[in-house]
Amino acid sequence: MTSIGPLVSKIRAGTGLSLQGIALLTLLPMMLMGLIAFIGPIVQSIVGERRVVLGALLTICIGCALRFLFPTAEGVIASAIIIGLGVALIQAAFPGIIKREFSQHIGPMMGLYSAMLMGGGALGAWLAPVISNITGLWSLGLAFFTIPAVLALVSTFIFLPSIVSSTAHLSPVKTLLKKPRTWLLMLCFGLVNGGYSSVVAWLAPSFQDHGWSISQSGKLLALLALSQAASALSLPILARKYKDRRPWLWFTLFMQFAGFAGLAFIPEFASVLWAICLGIGLGGCFALTLIVALDHFEEPNNAGALSALMQGGGFLLAAIPPWFVAALHDFTGTYKAGWIFHLCSVILVIVLVVRLAPRSYNKIH
Repeated sequence: MTSIGPLVSKIRAGTGLSLQGIALLTLLPMMLMGLIAFIGPIVQSIVGERRVVLGALLTICIGCALRFLFPTAEGVIASAIIIGLGVALIQAAFPGIIKREFSQHIGPMMGLYSAMLMGGGALGAWLAPVISNITGLWSLGLAFFTIPAVLALVSTFIFLPSIVSSTAHLSPVKTLLKKPRTWLLMLCFGLVNGGYSSVVAWLAPSFQDHGWSISQSGKLLALLALSQAASALSLPILARKYKDRRPWLWFTLFMQFAGFAGLAFIPEFASVLWAICLGIGLGGCFALTLIVALDHFEEPNNAGALSALMQGGGFLLAAIPPWFVAALHDFTGTYKAGWIFHLCSVILVIVLVVRLAPRSYNKIH
């Protein structure tokens, strides 16, 4: 997903896609992450966790390869759908795997998991334009990520154990969907990740509008993603001894506020600072919100299901902002209105987090 942003101008020139068409390359995977998360726990109970993850990684490999084989508007959109399906299945499964395999170290391991997501994002934002410039092919810049996907597939085949499902562990999805707490978590997760999806899609193009080169804007997005990775790894470790995660969440939200305010009003004054603020805020908030969801249950099956549902509703909500920001850009001619929209979303989440006190976790039971 992060490899798209720095190459927007080349992709548009090669495919004829409009800005709103480009937004589909983020919107569609996000929608799939949301839809699949709702049925992920059920699919895992039927097919098996190991088969789901292996199948998902194979799907990602195919989707990445298609970006080189079919560098057309239809091909790029189809690849976004295929890759989104694979990513969605894995993201629905992994929190539950971590809860089961590392029950005594959930904070650091969720931080590591989140940091690897963000680190992969940094790699995508940095390498895609580099490979595109060297080869002269934007499609190869995107398709390069077939290689790490294959490595992940082989590693998973070797190391991920098979778990025999128990009929006693039926999916609690229907019960959880009736709980207001589930919907609160969805809303918080969705609003925050809506900011992430818009930044991934439009940070690089917004600075290209200010005269930055593809390489320069890609490096800025990579810096943001590296900041995300560092925050996602470190903040859960710092917060692991505190049952109440809210002060840490508020810190990440205030960092997002500063970043979006900077992008909206003085983007070139301290562009690196705004990217770092957003990276720290988005990365830390992503990891901590996943941990808060897992904190609601001791039992891995229920904890994983709640996390999957939170991601489901959250990613469906997060799919909308990139398209909305593109529409605002078409209407106003700048990205300022889109960044202000996310500034308002951050303020709303700051208020909603008040309700995530540990004493309220039993409301989900």
